[in-house]
Amino acid sequence: MMDAPSASLQRPRRPTHAASQGAIRIEDVVKIYDPEGAAVMAVDHCSLDIAAGEICMIVGPSGCGKTTLLNAIAGFHSITSGSIYLDGEMLCGPGRPQAAPGADRIVVFQNGALFPWKTNLENVAFGPIMQGKMKPREAYEKARDVMADAGLSGTEHSFPGEISSGVRRRVEIVRALMNQPKVLLFDEPYRALDSLTKSVMHEALLEIYYKNKVTIFFITHDLEEAIFLGHKLAIMTTRPCRPKKILEIDIPHPRDYSALTSPRFRELMEETADAVHEEARKAFELGEKEG
Repeated sequence: MMDAPSASLQRPRRPTHAASQGAIRIEDVVKIYDPEGAAVMAVDHCSLDIAAGEICMIVGPSGCGKTTLLNAIAGFHSITSGSIYLDGEMLCGPGRPQAAPGADRIVVFQNGALFPWKTNLENVAFGPIMQGKMKPREAYEKARDVMADAGLSGTEHSFPGEISSGVRRRVEIVRALMNQPKVLLFDEPYRALDSLTKSVMHEALLEIYYKNKVTIFFITHDLEEAIFLGHKLAIMTTRPCRPKKILEIDIPHPRDYSALTSPRFRELMEETADAVHEEARKAFELGEKEG
């Protein structure tokens, strides 16, 4: 069991190999959709700084605008105003409302995106080959290595449909890392998993994270998941989306599941539960009015 952190551990300790690239700055971002002429504000003057190599967890009610923000970082959606920067370079902002998609920002989708007709090894090697970054032989050699590091040895020649949902999630993360991104963008990747599988996947994700210099922007509805994984937690308001509360999670890394029984973990859960519940209640009431 992990003891409560001492007063000297009031800030979370980053892994010693923390990334030098991947810092995200979201500056006063607004996003307004205009379906059939009805202006709908999805994001309202949102600002958030994420350090290079940081795991930033995003929590908020369904439909509040979290995924809109992720899509703007990825380059899938435009913004109405404000700016988003990666390592000081503007991705989108004045004169450039939509970021260009790039291999430096990879999305791990909720429903998965593996090619079912390719083996797991072929899926992992696919990106660098298609982008012309590696010859097939080099890509397959590296794919085997990264799969072994992620505990996926023995699954190389299986197809996605032949492995469990938890192992597929791990293959998807490894495939994303093959492109050597600065940022991984997760949109509720473990939502469909049962609690036992999810707990294993959390530890697996951290094991992979500790070996890679990558920033993680992770959307979830699971407060326990957010506190266990993250260095930082941003609780978003109901639509329009903006930070209601930003919390530094001062439980030291590396972590394992003993952290969930620590007094500090319980304190953080209590500290954030009221804010999350308040926004969920607002979203529910808004849904009733709109319904």
